[in-house]
Amino acid sequence: MTNSRRKVVVVGGGITGLTAAFTLQQKAAQSNLPIEVILIESSLRIGGKIDTIRKDGFIIERGPESFFDLKNDVRNLARELNIEHEMIQHNDGKTYIAVGNDLHKIPSSFLLGGSSELTGLMTSSLISLSGKIRAACDLFIGKSSEHFDEPIGSFFRRRFGKEVVENLIEPVLAGTFAGDIDHLSMEAMFPQYKHLEMVERSLIKGLLKNRQGFYNSSPTSENLCYETFKGGLSTLVETLEAALLPGTIRKGMKVDSVERLRDKKLKIHINNGSTLEVDGVIITTPFNQAKSLLRDSSVVRMAEPMKAATIGTVTMAFKADEIKKYKQANQIFVSRKSSYSITSCTFANRKWQGVSPDGYELLRIYIGRVGDESIVELSDYEITKTVLSDLEKMLGIKAVPLFSIVGRWQQGMPQYTVGHNSRTQLLKEEVAKSFPNVLLAGSSYNGLSMPNCIKQGRNAALEILNQLHE
Repeated sequence: MTNSRRKVVVVGGGITGLTAAFTLQQKAAQSNLPIEVILIESSLRIGGKIDTIRKDGFIIERGPESFFDLKNDVRNLARELNIEHEMIQHNDGKTYIAVGNDLHKIPSSFLLGGSSELTGLMTSSLISLSGKIRAACDLFIGKSSEHFDEPIGSFFRRRFGKEVVENLIEPVLAGTFAGDIDHLSMEAMFPQYKHLEMVERSLIKGLLKNRQGFYNSSPTSENLCYETFKGGLSTLVETLEAALLPGTIRKGMKVDSVERLRDKKLKIHINNGSTLEVDGVIITTPFNQAKSLLRDSSVVRMAEPMKAATIGTVTMAFKADEIKKYKQANQIFVSRKSSYSITSCTFANRKWQGVSPDGYELLRIYIGRVGDESIVELSDYEITKTVLSDLEKMLGIKAVPLFSIVGRWQQGMPQYTVGHNSRTQLLKEEVAKSFPNVLLAGSSYNGLSMPNCIKQGRNAALEILNQLHE
C-alpha cells in the first residue's frame, strides 16, 4: 500500500458492517496504515436485526436473542472489545415440540450435541413405533452415490423417513430459520450431515461417535451452549459503535449505486445527490439491495432475486403464577401439523439470568414462516390476540400480559435454496471481475447466524486490506 490516504466505505450498519469497519480501523492502527473508514447506514439506528429494548427491569429482544458460537467468532470479537466478561450462557431446561394439541419432550442434546442422549429420541412420544423403526433404518441404509446439493427435506426423509422430518426436523428449522425444508439447501445449511453420510454412512452412528447435535458442525465437548450478553445482544452493537472513530458512522444516508472509475477507483452515489470517491467498498446489505447498487454489471443486474421469509416476534410478560403448565420448559417448537399459529416459544427468563424482575415470566414467540407469512401482516392487536389464544391452549394462560411488543422482519430471513453455494461463488467472482475492490458479505451469502456474519465482516475487511496493499 502506498503512503497516500485510502478510503473504504462499508455499506450497512448491521453486525457484519460494524465488524468490518471495526476490523479495518483496528488493523490500520496496528500497522500504521493511512486508511479512512466510513460506514453508511440508511436508517437512523444501527445493529440491523439486533434490537434490544431495556424496560422496567426487562431485557427484550425484538430480533435474535442468542447465538451458538461454535468457533468463538463472537467471543474473540468480545475479547477485543473488552466485554468478554459480559457474555452469559443459557440455563438448562426442557425442550418440547408441539404436534397436534400435544407437547412432546425431546432431548436438548439433539440440538447442541455433546451427549449420547440422542438415543432418547427413540423413547420419545414424539415419534410413533413405526416412525422409530423407519428412523432406525438409517443404521443400514447406504450412503448416496451422488455428490450434489439436495433439499434438506429430501435428505432427511431418505435417512430417517417422513415422520421424523414432519415431527422433528421441520419444526426445529421453522422455529429457527423459518425455512421451507423442500427448497432449502443441504449443502449450504447443514453440510456436516452430508459429510457424516459420506464418512460414517449412518447419521446415527456418526452423531453418537462425534457427539454432534443438530446445530453444530464438528465434534463437540459437553460444554456447548447458547450465549448472549448480560444486557442483551445490543451490548455488542453499542460497544462496537463506541469503539469506532468519531465520524465513522453516517446514519440516514442511502447508497444509490457504486460506479467503477479508472485505476480501480470507485464512486459512491448517495441519495442526497452527493458522491464519494473511494478505494474499496464492502456491501453488507441483503443481496436484493446489493444487486441494485451494482447495476452496472449486467450479470449482477440479471441475477435472480434472493428469496427471503417474512417473520415476526412477539414478547410478552406475565406474572409467574399465571402460567399453569410446563413450568420447566425453556423452549417449545411447533410443527406444521399442530393446531397453533406460532412457530416457537422461548421462556426467556428461564433460559437467561437477569432478563426479567423476580416473579415474572418473559415469553418470546416467533410467528410466520415460508408458506405461512400472512399472520405477520396483521395489526399488532390482531397478532397479540392470536398469540394469546395459542398460549391459552398451550400453557393455560388466561391473563392479560403486562405488555406485548411485536417486531417484524419484512423479507428478513434469507432462504438458502438448493444451489446457493455455487450461485454465491459465481456471484462473488463476477463482482470481483466487474468491480475490483468491492466485496459482498452478510447473511445473504455465507451463513445466517450472528457468528457467521461476524466472521464474514472480519474476512471482508482483511481481504480489502490485502487488495489495497497489492
